Amino acid sequence: MPATLLQRERISLDERRFVELLIWSLPAAMAGSEHCFKYRLALVIDEVCVLRYDNEAGKGDHKHLGALEAPYRFQGIDQLIEDFWTDVSQWAA
Repeated sequence: MPATLLQRERISLDERRFVELLIWSLPAAMAGSEHCFKYRLALVIDEVCVLRYDNEAGKGDHKHLGALEAPYRFQGIDQLIEDFWTDVSQWAA
C-alpha cells in the first residue's frame, strides 16, 4: 500500500513569508520513527527556509531552527501542527 497524502497546503503569511505543510500516512513506520507518518512543515522567509519540522528516514523526528537541528518528540499530528505554529509565531514576531 503506498503512502497517502493527508495534507498539502501552502499558506502565504505576507509578501516575504509562507508556510508549507506536507503530511503523509505510511503503511509502516519509517526507519528512525515509531509512527506511520511522514511530514515536512516549513516556514520560508525571503526564499530561505528558517524553520522546518521533518522526519527523514533514518534520522527520525527533528526540527531545524535556522542552522540548528534539534530532536522533536512526536506526540501526534495535531500536536505537531500546534508546536509548529507556536514556533512560527516566534519567528514571525
